[in-house]
Amino acid sequence: MGSILVSQTCGRTGGRIMMDNSIEIKNIGKCYKIYPSRNARLKEWVIPFSKSQHQDKWVLQDINLTVGAGEAVGIIGLNGAGKSTLLKIVTGTTIPTTGSVKFNGSVAALLELGLGFHPDFTGRQNVYMSGQLLGYSNEEITACMQQVEDFAEIGDAIDAPVRTYSSGMQVRLAFSVATMKRPDILIVDEALSVGDAYFQHKSFNRIKEFRDQGTTLLFVSHDKGAIQAVCNRAVLLEHGKINKIGTPEEIMDYYNAVLGGTGQDSIQQIKQADGRVKTISGNGKASVEDVYIVNGKGDKAKIIGVGEKVTLVVKVVAHADLPRLVCGFSIKDSLGQTIYGTNSDSLNKAMENVTAGTKLEYRYTFPMTIGIGNYSLSTALHSKLTHEDNSYEWRDLAAVFEVINFSKYFFTGSSWLETTLEVTKNE
Repeated sequence: MGSILVSQTCGRTGGRIMMDNSIEIKNIGKCYKIYPSRNARLKEWVIPFSKSQHQDKWVLQDINLTVGAGEAVGIIGLNGAGKSTLLKIVTGTTIPTTGSVKFNGSVAALLELGLGFHPDFTGRQNVYMSGQLLGYSNEEITACMQQVEDFAEIGDAIDAPVRTYSSGMQVRLAFSVATMKRPDILIVDEALSVGDAYFQHKSFNRIKEFRDQGTTLLFVSHDKGAIQAVCNRAVLLEHGKINKIGTPEEIMDYYNAVLGGTGQDSIQQIKQADGRVKTISGNGKASVEDVYIVNGKGDKAKIIGVGEKVTLVVKVVAHADLPRLVCGFSIKDSLGQTIYGTNSDSLNKAMENVTAGTKLEYRYTFPMTIGIGNYSLSTALHSKLTHEDNSYEWRDLAAVFEVINFSKYFFTGSSWLETTLEVTKNE
């Protein structure tokens, strides 16, 4: 498994030239001809005016999207939604059936396509070849070579044939080449998913640095946390069309509801006074009537101290006979990333044979050992371990609260870990 590095230095299509590093996608569509057999294909080719032998399969239709200069946009969707095809069109490796793409500036694209470096050449030789494809001179590549080696961290393998590399080593080297200089536009398509955890963190840090320095980012990933951490906006593709565009939190909550197997008619999104969007989905066979946090004094509270022992109360009503009921919750930070979550199935408290009209009160007790900041609660009602099978209700932004450091020593980060220290002076 390898990667393709693509570079463009000016607008590919006709019309006006973009004066910044924005991306303008207009009316993009991609259609493939599907033939029932080879003979049908041949018949259509060689017999003039014969009846059409193929069927049109549109994998993308009516895609319109503008990515502003310096903006980071994430693209998500189920497998087959058209995400990778769209990026191939943007980078010029696939020609669209309809529409055009315009942009200006240097573009580095890291696409996991099963192709890439020449297997019989060394990593160093492939760096030079790939760097030339990116528009760099041999002198520029030589000047950056040590930086590429240091970032890839593949050691002496840089002078070994690429066919001896693991897929992770190829991705390390390919990413290092693609980002040896900060591009105006960076396009990434799940290319880091095969890398190890250490390199994924390292690569995302570089992506964030580029974004902060003004690089425009187009990013496809199934990693919800990565989308929410890196991107300003997110786009949900379904069946080759844009379904929704919005904030990463809004789109990822909606996508999570889609993964729950509920139809779109059962997904509600309600804009709150603070501009955030609450998502509620499910088949409606059970619902949460109330959810709140009780502090150590036994009072409802929206301000909690770091490390304070609290009880999360979730009140549930069944609207139909349920063979099994699981209630869960998750805590999300201000970016919408899940800090912690669990449910009654994991805690061996799932309810069996719940009759319609039954009301249940779940009380989860735990210490709030998370960092200072604003958080939200999501609740989930379903029949098994996860909501992806028979989701009764999923409710994002079910409640919000703030964590403040009232009594603990100073610390930074998303979690508070009670720490002791011993210092020994050796004479």
